[in-house]
Amino acid sequence: MKCVKMSLRLILIFLVLVLFHHNAVLEAIEIGELRKLAAKNNVSCILVFGDSSVDPGNNNHLSTLNKANYLPYGLDLSNSQPTGRFSNGKLATDFIAEALGYVNMTRGFLDPQINNMDMLHGISFASAGSGYDDLTANLSNAMSLGKQREYLRHYEIQLRQMVGAEKASEVMKNALYILSMGTNDFLQNYFVEVVRSKQYSVEQYQNFLIHSMFTHVKDLIHGVGARRLAVVGVPPLGCEPLIRTIRDDETKCDDDLNKVAFSFNLKLKRELQTLKRLFGIKASFIDIYSIIQEAVQNPHKFGFEETRNGCCGTGTTEYGETCKGLSTCADRTKFVFWDAVHPSEKMHKIMADEALKAINADLLS
Repeated sequence: MKCVKMSLRLILIFLVLVLFHHNAVLEAIEIGELRKLAAKNNVSCILVFGDSSVDPGNNNHLSTLNKANYLPYGLDLSNSQPTGRFSNGKLATDFIAEALGYVNMTRGFLDPQINNMDMLHGISFASAGSGYDDLTANLSNAMSLGKQREYLRHYEIQLRQMVGAEKASEVMKNALYILSMGTNDFLQNYFVEVVRSKQYSVEQYQNFLIHSMFTHVKDLIHGVGARRLAVVGVPPLGCEPLIRTIRDDETKCDDDLNKVAFSFNLKLKRELQTLKRLFGIKASFIDIYSIIQEAVQNPHKFGFEETRNGCCGTGTTEYGETCKGLSTCADRTKFVFWDAVHPSEKMHKIMADEALKAINADLLS
């Protein structure tokens, strides 16, 4: 009987190892195929615009309180070295750049340690606290979307000095442009400050933001010849731990805020179709709303255990400066949220995987 039990145990271990190896091989093949497709379609690099969801540390070099260049941020990066990312580890754009075969971590344009390889393969102009509305960025001294575009011009000039005008133009035209923002426009601007809420209804403000996105993309198309665009939707705003704490709801997300986010995403998707029709570009909408909501509602599907609170401090209100130096949960992989606002590295990886599926289908086919 003992031998039978031992044999069954060995068979089970063997099957688990086989399944693990099979999944690892499948993942390697998929990443390999993505890299081949990116090379085949001459995708030169990724250029990122946005807020804290994709800021790798640009805010370290700005006079703003919106920084994350201190522990416990970066706890799971190499040597537990904080970089300015609002995460315990990598961001989704880091995983995307790595999967496409460029760099394993995107660098911020304001990073003084940036090198030629970084310049050629993956740069982020994003700034924590920014949004489609310039007023949103001004509230926290972040870089506005217009300022991020201005730095893109500086990037292009430096690129020309590095590789020549013709090659630089080729890099700019063949880049994958990623745009990720919108959360701050609602949660730090419209629903907190009085200026925009007096000027616009919620739907009017959504349209205002959509127009800003359209203008930005049009400038990229006409200014640098952008042809591939991925726009990240806003997450389910009402599921952020901070919002649930403010609304004093332990059991569920805030439906009203989620409806605002969902309807805004629908408008974003429609506008992308308009951009494709008018300018002939390839565009992809990255739906992080659905994947985060699914993780919150069905955590065990992804290996999560905690969806209500973040990992830093109490997990209910702490983010940015208020998270500085605090203790954290022991196992970050069990948490959807890293702090009371931002996703954990594991959630970023899940979002990146979803993004890569969309990029593969819409931009590399």
